[in-house]
Amino acid sequence: MMKEHNPGNYPVAMSFPVMVFWTGLFGGLFWGLIGCLASYLSFTEIRPNVILEPWTLGNWKYEWLGTLISIILIGICSVVAAFIYYAVLRKFTGFWFGMGYGILLFLVVFFVLNPLFPGMKPIFDLNRDTLITSVCIYIVYGIFIGYSINYEYQNTNEQENEEAT
Repeated sequence: MMKEHNPGNYPVAMSFPVMVFWTGLFGGLFWGLIGCLASYLSFTEIRPNVILEPWTLGNWKYEWLGTLISIILIGICSVVAAFIYYAVLRKFTGFWFGMGYGILLFLVVFFVLNPLFPGMKPIFDLNRDTLITSVCIYIVYGIFIGYSINYEYQNTNEQENEEAT
């Protein structure tokens, strides 16, 4: 027997803001884990745990639980960054805007927010490996967020234009 093609048989597509949320969360969790791995392999002297230092007491924040909670917090901050990209840059095509966004996030974290994190040295006191690794992680993160959001935006617009004709 053949099934009838009924719109009720197909899954409903995610709304655009929901997709931005999941893109931001996954990007933050994945690139937070990559940053943790880079720290573990001594490519960078900045651990994800620096995000907990201003707000928590005790040495637990330097252990595995602190690292796990830090990566989750990075994921939540990444959701905010993804919605900012969505609000400001979603219409621009190409990976250059994502790359620029990653560099902008790097500058914000390392210049503007640096005083909030006592475990992070000022940018001019960091070694070259830390700077190069951090810039690269932020750039690839920005490209991931930017390209994912831009692709979905362009795809959604094309579908809406096809439905309108």
